[in-house]
Amino acid sequence: MIYSEFMKRPYVILNAAMTVDGKIATRAGDSQISCPADLKRLHRLRSRVDAVMVGAGTILSDDPSLTVRRVKGRNPLRVVVDGRARVPPTARVFRGGPPTVVAVGSRAPRSRIEGLRRVAEVWVFSGPPIDLRELLAKLYARGVKRLLLEGGSTLNWHMMRSGLVDELRVSISPRVVGGESAKTLVGGEGFARVSEGVRLKLRQIQRVGRDLLLVFEVRGSGASKNC
Repeated sequence: MIYSEFMKRPYVILNAAMTVDGKIATRAGDSQISCPADLKRLHRLRSRVDAVMVGAGTILSDDPSLTVRRVKGRNPLRVVVDGRARVPPTARVFRGGPPTVVAVGSRAPRSRIEGLRRVAEVWVFSGPPIDLRELLAKLYARGVKRLLLEGGSTLNWHMMRSGLVDELRVSISPRVVGGESAKTLVGGEGFARVSEGVRLKLRQIQRVGRDLLLVFEVRGSGASKNC
């Protein structure tokens, strides 16, 4: 937490469920990977953070509410990174529960931005793409000290590449789904060399129902001075 306090951004936990072959969704977009015990773990984790953040792709494909339902606890602030303001105002993330912040780019269609303003708090940044460091700094100033990232592969890549993830929690389901177009844990452009990749230190291994939970400390990329 010391590093994040110094940088004036939240401590970020990336949580994801994936199959043994690294897929977070099938080629058809099915992302129902976690077992019931792991879903309960996820909701408990949500109740212990100040905000939960996803990208527009997750909202468009899964339409999650991002609330705490499987355990008793408070709902975190919901944050959607949506540079082009693609998320419809009818999405479940805007219904009831806690407030929702949508980060949009200044070049997004004005009509879409105004539509989102009717159901959420809209923060306009230059871009797209959204400056994630600026977004996290603004969330920190709002009181968000711990943030749960439940992003898709694209947002996960941008957060990891930018050095904005402190902890990685991966629940591995004992299934193999394959598929060249199926989304992996981290997508994006990717690094050219393994030595450039983000370094992790294993902190915990735990059986959760039928799934296996791995908890890592993120140590930085191969080129980072912090390694």
